[in-house]
Amino acid sequence: MADVLGAALRLISYRARSEGEVRRRLSRRYSQEDVERAVIYLKERDLLNDLQFATSWRRDRESHRPRSARMVRYELLRMGVARDVVDEALEGYDEEGNAHRAAAKEAGKLAGLDYTAFRGKLCAYLARRGFAKGITVRIADGLWRELPHPNDGGVDGQGQD
Repeated sequence: MADVLGAALRLISYRARSEGEVRRRLSRRYSQEDVERAVIYLKERDLLNDLQFATSWRRDRESHRPRSARMVRYELLRMGVARDVVDEALEGYDEEGNAHRAAAKEAGKLAGLDYTAFRGKLCAYLARRGFAKGITVRIADGLWRELPHPNDGGVDGQGQD
């Protein structure tokens, strides 16, 4: 048991893990019985908690690498988090806010393009992050209006006063 527990503790020391991830990784080298005992031990000490893990994953995605709720859901399910836990962790997910955060940095890189190219590239960028077409178009159009455009001298297409 000491070997499997040591391996489990090392595994969760690198980053938070889901119960499914820990089970999968440990089962490569240890018996199911030993893995189960280690998982129970970690859960009893609150070192392994899928709701905390899923909530932390969501916050990290929102802060550093925004994705759609659908994509975050897929990631968490793939890591072995139960559907009901994923649903709870994603409750109140701000799809538009996350799309805007994802697109804002990219929009600056595309600022020199014409409207059609800007919109196409930014919508494709957001689509690759799982956002629905309606949201990608709204965000791209909004960010286009916020950019300064050299031809009219203003930021909203109205020119300068």
